[in-house]
Amino acid sequence: MAPREFEIGENIISNTANCCTGKNSEKNSLRKKCSHLAKKQKAKFYILRRCIAMLVCWHERNDNDH
Repeated sequence: MAPREFEIGENIISNTANCCTGKNSEKNSLRKKCSHLAKKQKAKFYILRRCIAMLVCWHERNDNDH
């Protein structure tokens, strides 16, 4: 009967490991979502910054022409 008890113990350990892995995967999923949103926000700020720089340069150039 000892080998059977050992098998049950292994199943409990593997189920516990799967449970913990699930929590880690949820954290990783949340981390990936946050990272993705941060990258999108960074890209938006980069585009906005480039547009503002372009408009400022364009405005200064037009002021020099007149």
